[in-house]
Amino acid sequence: MNLNGRRQSNNIQDRRGGKGRLALGGGIGAVIIAALIAWISGGNPLDVLMSNSGTLLGGGASGTEYVPDAQDAELEAFTSKILAGTEDVWSAEFKKMGLEYEPPTLVLFNGSVQSGCGGATSQVGPFYCSADNCVYIDLSFFKEMRQSLGADGDFAYAYVIAHEVGHHVQDQLGILGKAHEQMSRTSEEEANRISVRIELQADYLAGVWANHDNAMFGSLEPGDVEEAVNTARVIGDDYLQKKAQGYAVPESFNHGTSEQRQRWLAKGLQLGTISGGDTFSVPYSDL
Repeated sequence: MNLNGRRQSNNIQDRRGGKGRLALGGGIGAVIIAALIAWISGGNPLDVLMSNSGTLLGGGASGTEYVPDAQDAELEAFTSKILAGTEDVWSAEFKKMGLEYEPPTLVLFNGSVQSGCGGATSQVGPFYCSADNCVYIDLSFFKEMRQSLGADGDFAYAYVIAHEVGHHVQDQLGILGKAHEQMSRTSEEEANRISVRIELQADYLAGVWANHDNAMFGSLEPGDVEEAVNTARVIGDDYLQKKAQGYAVPESFNHGTSEQRQRWLAKGLQLGTISGGDTFSVPYSDL
């Protein structure tokens, strides 16, 4: 991506100091696969967090102070620029609808964090909490995503951020609250299907953001779209379940298959309109 001269967001909150990194056992590959499965199993882990009054997943701090390195600094600046881009794009798009966009705060954390939805660890992956309008990211997720799944590249990382901001857009438009209310009074299988609709729409909105960000700033470079599409492929429910356990259980899918995630992301990139991403009106078999 070409981000030269781009502004950084003021809506960044850094909570990385002093907590220490998580002591992860069982091999980093297994842990990251578990983290990615956790990430796709809610897009944000909002539903799990809301039902858990303590820390979401086990594990403790290593006892060492967090010391950022050069790559951390680069990732922080990159994340801030991408967040600023989402602010510019969604402010403009909301204005077209006669609405005012209130941007989320992006919280950088290390190891574990307390959100308005409850406690969480890095194993959860990036998530959005509608209770405090914050996106939460441990930047080590990007490094480990690259090492474990080969999902690499700046636009691949931008897609992850834009997907979480997409949940905030859904929340601002009243979509997320309505969907979660429906999930709370239906069967587990149907709740999973609603979750898939939520997540595919967030993928679509990530594509819409990229469409307009590129139109505004000329940010996309050759190979960028392929990076994001590959990331959508390797975080599909079917791909991750097969990688983790050797087989997939379709009725447990709650983020969408690799094919679905790739297609809805690409559709958002192509159309660039909010209205084109109504995943709730499409028959489930046609998603």
